Amino acid sequence: MTKKTSSRSAGPRADTADAPPPTNPASDASSGAGFRNGLRRVLGPIRRFPWVTATVGVAMLGGALALTAGPATGELVVTAYVVLMAARSAWAMLQMLRTGTFGVDIIAVTAIIAAVLVGETWAALVIVLMLTTGQALESYAAHRARRDLTDLLARNPQIAHRVLADGTIEDATVGDIVPTDRVLVRANEVVPVDGILIDRTAVFDESSLTGESLPVDKVAGDDVLSGSVNGSASVILEATRAAKDSQYQQIVALVESAASSKAPIVRLADRFALPFALTAYAIAGLAWWLSGDPARFAEVLVVATPCPLIIAAPVAFMAGMSRAARDGVIIRSSSTLEKLHRVRAFAFDKTGTLTRGEPTLVDIRTERGVSPATLLQFAASVESNSTHTLARAILRGADERGIAVTDSDDAEEATGNGVIAHVSGCVVAVGKRDFIARHTGRSIPRTELARGEMATYVAIGADFAGVLVFRDEVRANAAATVAALRARGIDAVTMLTGDDRATADHIAAEVGIDDVRANCLPIDKVDFITHAPLRPIAMVGDGINDAPVLAAADIGIAMGARGATAASEAADIVVLPDDVGRIADAVTIGRRTVDIALQAIWIGIGLSLVLMLLAAFGLVPAIVGAWLQEAIDVVAILWALRATRTRVS
Repeated sequence: MTKKTSSRSAGPRADTADAPPPTNPASDASSGAGFRNGLRRVLGPIRRFPWVTATVGVAMLGGALALTAGPATGELVVTAYVVLMAARSAWAMLQMLRTGTFGVDIIAVTAIIAAVLVGETWAALVIVLMLTTGQALESYAAHRARRDLTDLLARNPQIAHRVLADGTIEDATVGDIVPTDRVLVRANEVVPVDGILIDRTAVFDESSLTGESLPVDKVAGDDVLSGSVNGSASVILEATRAAKDSQYQQIVALVESAASSKAPIVRLADRFALPFALTAYAIAGLAWWLSGDPARFAEVLVVATPCPLIIAAPVAFMAGMSRAARDGVIIRSSSTLEKLHRVRAFAFDKTGTLTRGEPTLVDIRTERGVSPATLLQFAASVESNSTHTLARAILRGADERGIAVTDSDDAEEATGNGVIAHVSGCVVAVGKRDFIARHTGRSIPRTELARGEMATYVAIGADFAGVLVFRDEVRANAAATVAALRARGIDAVTMLTGDDRATADHIAAEVGIDDVRANCLPIDKVDFITHAPLRPIAMVGDGINDAPVLAAADIGIAMGARGATAASEAADIVVLPDDVGRIADAVTIGRRTVDIALQAIWIGIGLSLVLMLLAAFGLVPAIVGAWLQEAIDVVAILWALRATRTRVS
């Protein structure tokens, strides 16, 4: 319904000298939107990092009060705030200690309290600023990784097209579908629930579920799994399970179970916390005992504040994650970088990972004097009318061989069987062997195929003309990637696949993998990863069936360009380009990033030790020490930022 409006006009000759100037609503709206966007950009970091904002705000308020109401008033506000922050950090520290983890925050808490007790409240505030800044940097790195993944997690079927008794279609949430409901699945849509095919024939892509890259033909009465992708024609299914009990959701549940069983990783900086703390306390206590001045204890602890530990590692990790993102490799957390630094074993899925995950034309076998170029040209001209997976492979094969596709007329597609069309005055049929036999009126001999191959038969006129053979080919850089991983010190590389032994062995030999586990179900892959002797172990996959094992692995790596949403959700790393070679690059970036983080930490620790010794002899007052510690932080941060320049080749 359109809302009608009316207005009065003074007419074309009306005097408007005293009227307000006309406004431009679009311009006003644009200006308002610009102001709101600018406000969001300003307020966004404030909302995400409230403690950093609060610390800066208290510093400004304390300074203003010190100038207007006297130094004591300003110090009172600062003291109250730093004590609150010390209590907050102490509570978090106690929670960590209950889990058996000793974190760097304990030194910061001790330094804050000691500084307050000896009257160095502004030095304590500087320590709080560094503590909250380090926490904010870690939070920002995690937020950035989640943001980069947003576009990958949109494949889960959320809506189903329910067919009502009168034949009309209504959209319903997947959770509302119950067994016996009839569901329309349109061309190229993801099947939302498990069901039985009602239509006579259909074609489904089950590669993300089973690992089989070639399309699967179904006939009426066959089971269809949720998560598979419908072919080029709409079909109707009768639901056999609710969404929560369907194949897709069962795999997601297995993912959650595997992910929850992972042991938490200790942060890099926390490994240095205990020895650094003991050293700092020993120097501070000795300085107090020898001098008899409790201020020495606080002065040593102020310069011993583990800001390089708190800040250097997060900065390096954020820089490394940004470096990886430039190459299309999304690393979801800093702990993943640490595990990449220590990874000793890799396992690969086959289909869509080591192989291209789609059929490729590998052979043209002709009959009755027909040339391979002619056979392919006629077949491609017919298949230009279809959206079938093999049709795309035929057209791609013709393009790669420089064969032009000609016009075709009166195309008729028999879903799941083949296509017939007129090309250059001839009736050309392309499809299954039985379909071509019916078209020609005579039996067609079955062509010999190797493991993992598939054939499409072609008839020109009334005569059988030949066969096009397809295979899911190994990626061009798969062997180089495996070799690069071994060169980087990876001790074991395994291939896990649902394919049969012969096909698996053939692919493994091409890429240089000796350890092959064939005929694997998702639970078999999880079992292998769970009991792998070398840790950490990384798993690379792309399909829904790989999601549980990606979650169970120490490092799950999903080929996200073509992979399923469940795999991307379960993975620690998502490779956006369809390029398996980026996996070796990710290992290089991870190792280089952690090396730089360790260097930055050691630089910070070394300089802090020098300052601690100077403070022990009374040469560095607390407030001066706090700002010198800031200078050390700058040095550590600049060193850590070198991770953005990591070379991967």
